[in-house]
Amino acid sequence: MLILAVFLVLAFLWALSIGTVKLSFIQIYEGIVNQFTSGIAIETAGQGPLHDIIWLLRLPRLVLAALVGMGLSVCGVIMQAVVKNPLADPYILGISSGASLGATAAILLGIGVALGENFVGIAAFIGAFAMSLGVLFISNLGGRSNSVKLLLAGMALSAVCGAFSSFIVYFANNKEGMQTIAYWMMGSFAGAKWETLMIIGPIVILAVLFLWTQSRMLNLMLLGDESALTLGTDLHIYRQIYLLVSSLIVGFVVYAAGMIGFVGLVVPHVIRMLVGTDHKRLIPVAALTGAIFLVVADGLCRVIIPRTELPIGILISLIGAPCFVYLMIKKTYGFGGN
Repeated sequence: MLILAVFLVLAFLWALSIGTVKLSFIQIYEGIVNQFTSGIAIETAGQGPLHDIIWLLRLPRLVLAALVGMGLSVCGVIMQAVVKNPLADPYILGISSGASLGATAAILLGIGVALGENFVGIAAFIGAFAMSLGVLFISNLGGRSNSVKLLLAGMALSAVCGAFSSFIVYFANNKEGMQTIAYWMMGSFAGAKWETLMIIGPIVILAVLFLWTQSRMLNLMLLGDESALTLGTDLHIYRQIYLLVSSLIVGFVVYAAGMIGFVGLVVPHVIRMLVGTDHKRLIPVAALTGAIFLVVADGLCRVIIPRTELPIGILISLIGAPCFVYLMIKKTYGFGGN
């Protein structure tokens, strides 16, 4: 944990130093110290270009990247425990489809314009959270929900949301709106603002800490409902609580950064290979690793193509997929000297 925390700080310093304008570590140090000693609000204009680059452009997006990486990684751990599938991710239960439908309706139909300039993100959040409630409702029909019923309900509702999204896109015939949807689906931290982080930060951190305290129940979920009942624990209510908390995290992540997949699949799976299946260790290590992963990825997005920012979702897929396949092969067949 200590080593990962140091790596996270180093990742922040590295990401702060790169970009169109390169900064030395001395400049970064001076910019941070001057802000803390000035007593002036961060958003106050006229404090110089160094202040604006560090405090208004780069640092907010890096903090958002760390929060998103932390939230998605932990949600991946929880989803994999809830449905007892190591290849599950935060979007396996159709949450991504709900968010996509909300964003599509907001962009092409104008639903939620009265909510302000962030109405697309708010609509996506509402869609994601409504989807999780729908999954819980359907999985409890005809008897109490279990991991299989949750998975099947998520797949069914995901197909329904996908159909409605395609229906809206087909009849809207709005090329500009379709481009906006495509860009939003790729994810970006460029719109990060301190006032948004003040809301998302506490929610994500508190939710992660709460899930960390539930390590014992999450370990029981890996054993299955029947084994848990023999130990005197009914997992039904816990499964629904964890799903709602995870949906809350994913909803706010979607609201702030758009759709960013793959993190919740790769990071927990890789960390599980390294530290085992005990959630007391798995959750904090996955949280820090996810934060480091997205902070580094965001820095790379700003420098890979000169004067152009590569969408974070594209880079994560390009990096994550080959690494995931390699680790799976190495773990399964013992390649690489093991």
